[in-house]
Amino acid sequence: MNIVDRRLNPKGKSHTNRQRFIRLARETIKEAVVRSIKDRALGDVDSKEVVNIPRARIHEPRFHHSSQGGIRDHVLPGNKEYVQGDTLPKPQGGEGGGGGREGSPDGEGEDSFQFTLSRDEYLNILFEELELPDLAKTFLKDATAFKSARAGFSTSGSPNNLNLVRTMRNSLARRISLARPKPRELEEIEAQLEAAKSAGDRDLVAQLELRRDQVIRRAKRIAYIDPVDLRYNRFERVPKPNAQAVMFCLMDVSGSMSEYMKDLAKRFFLLLHLFLTRKYEHVDVVFIRHTSEAKEVDEETFFRSRETGGTVVSTALEEMKRIVAERYSPDEWNIYAAQASDGDNYPSDSEPSMRLLRDDILPQTQYFAYIEVLDEREMGMFRSEMNVSTLWRDYKVVAGEFPNLAMKRVFSKADIFPVFHQLFSKTRAVA
Repeated sequence: MNIVDRRLNPKGKSHTNRQRFIRLARETIKEAVVRSIKDRALGDVDSKEVVNIPRARIHEPRFHHSSQGGIRDHVLPGNKEYVQGDTLPKPQGGEGGGGGREGSPDGEGEDSFQFTLSRDEYLNILFEELELPDLAKTFLKDATAFKSARAGFSTSGSPNNLNLVRTMRNSLARRISLARPKPRELEEIEAQLEAAKSAGDRDLVAQLELRRDQVIRRAKRIAYIDPVDLRYNRFERVPKPNAQAVMFCLMDVSGSMSEYMKDLAKRFFLLLHLFLTRKYEHVDVVFIRHTSEAKEVDEETFFRSRETGGTVVSTALEEMKRIVAERYSPDEWNIYAAQASDGDNYPSDSEPSMRLLRDDILPQTQYFAYIEVLDEREMGMFRSEMNVSTLWRDYKVVAGEFPNLAMKRVFSKADIFPVFHQLFSKTRAVA
């Protein structure tokens, strides 16, 4: 006899066990994924990951025979002294015994368990608790997503879609219109026939038997459920309104931004870009770089260009305002923005920047996230609210008026994912 395995997923028959292991070790794997973010290269965020898990974290309880007491028969391969049925002397206390879990005297022990996450598994764990806040506006233009919607009934279809209520209603109407005998009518004739036989009335017995045969033949001719009665639920694919969103990425690339700060900003925007393209189908991403001038650029220029210059933040806000007016109507689009800067700005530009935020940007956006990237050596100085940058002070004033403006500081690569998680968490708590 030949057995052929025709199951799907022939190259990954352990997929079910793999997913079960990920569920059991999810917390440990998630901690390892978050730790790995700060060590990865700028362009290597979305590759697969090798996760080290301590064996103690994946230990599962199991039932086994007690090492003390009981009678068990074992035949071990390679044994030259005993045969089945021989009784082995039990070792004295302290002798033999199973291996313990204690470490050796020289500090050695069991290695941690290594587990390789695929790219998709890595990204799913990384972004599973994140979402764009207040994604509400929907629009049917260029809709590619469909959903099944009820569209009446049909006379043919899958047995799974059989509508029992409508089928039985049709069956009842047909039986009533064709005067199909009811079971109760046959029972009454049977009762009368028994009474006539008991009374010895042969003529009545003959009449009742003839009537009974007619009722049975008629009941057989008129089926209880006929194929013409069957009705199936009908479904049609209809366009599903898609929530359209646009994310504006505004990055300061002026001379005051050191290479370390630019690296932090690029890491944040790379993580944001990966998150948007991974979780949302209809999200446009607009990249704006600014010095004393601002311009819209493509993805490659945004992350690779080395242009530098002075700092005028209002130019980036003006460019965003212009693009929204030309391409992204606030009535149809969910508008988001993320801005990264070191906080430096010309004092004369403070008022124009605040005015643009108050009057044009924030009233039209669902959410605006400001990330201030600072040198790790300045962490102690800028932790205090008494010593803040020009832009942080200005934005803090506006944030008191608009709850959709969130502000966070990033000092090192290790801060990027925690800050990103706070800004886009499903249960967002912005400080």
